[in-house]
Amino acid sequence: MSKKKKKYYTVWKGHHIGVFKTWDDCKAQITNFEGAIYKSFETFEAAKQALKGNYKDYIGKTKSFKSALTPEQLKKIGNPNYNSISVDAASSGNPGKMEYRGVDTKTKKQLFIQGPFEEGTNNIGEFLAIVHGLAFLKKHNSNKIIYTDSKTAISWVKKKNCNTKLARNQKNEVLFELVERAVNWLKTNTYQTVIVKWETKAWGEIPADFGRK
Repeated sequence: MSKKKKKYYTVWKGHHIGVFKTWDDCKAQITNFEGAIYKSFETFEAAKQALKGNYKDYIGKTKSFKSALTPEQLKKIGNPNYNSISVDAASSGNPGKMEYRGVDTKTKKQLFIQGPFEEGTNNIGEFLAIVHGLAFLKKHNSNKIIYTDSKTAISWVKKKNCNTKLARNQKNEVLFELVERAVNWLKTNTYQTVIVKWETKAWGEIPADFGRK
């Protein structure tokens, strides 16, 4: 069995900022802290250097992108609608530690973030991100649309059911409670928000991407 790599955690925004040597120490700084911003690194030196810089250079950093589609295909797809928010999830393993967030599509300002959860999947995260976005926009009486790059999550939201094959256990109990709340929200609320598939091949990574690929 391969030895699990040691990780170091940089917290830019949390109860305390700094570099933390264990996940538990990092988690203590971000739990119940709205808008917490953090990321893991493989070396202490890299984490320390990141702390001195701007988190935007490490999380969701815009990469140069050139579409492989033809001009005709790009014209047919058009440009993103910036009167929107974008949502995405990230999972370290499948299942693994999972988190999700929503950002303003144009400015990439983070609007909400949840997690990480101890044992989740990317599909669950994408589903929760959309429902969180729907509730967020309804609360703010916004006419913005939602972009997601997950067809699976869109399907689950339409069916008002999180059709995951992940087994429920003690590690992910909190996550499944959140899933139940999301499903209940879909069944007891109405909304006019349009959910649209983000065209990754035309526009690059979705703005809410965690930039960890």
